[in-house]
Amino acid sequence: MCRGPGHIVVYGNPAFVAAFGAAAVGMPAREGIVDLPPAAFALLDAVLTRGKPLARWIKIAGVEWRLTVAPRIDPTGDVYGVSFHLRARSDLPVVAD
Repeated sequence: MCRGPGHIVVYGNPAFVAAFGAAAVGMPAREGIVDLPPAAFALLDAVLTRGKPLARWIKIAGVEWRLTVAPRIDPTGDVYGVSFHLRARSDLPVVAD
């Protein structure tokens, strides 16, 4: 989860920390998640500005990932940040039998 136009990372789940390191939490995303391409940050900016969720495919080190971004909205309706999720194209969906 990120807060504000600088996309300060305020929370990273264990998978985030494993991928980008614990030091990325508390830093602006552009400084702490240097592997993300510019298109990823454009998507974070668009969701923060528009307040609507968006998704797109991006490449990180030659591997395709689905980046899904959702706005974080306070009770007054103001967008204060974004949450994002990365899933590799090669990941199989989790399906219950």
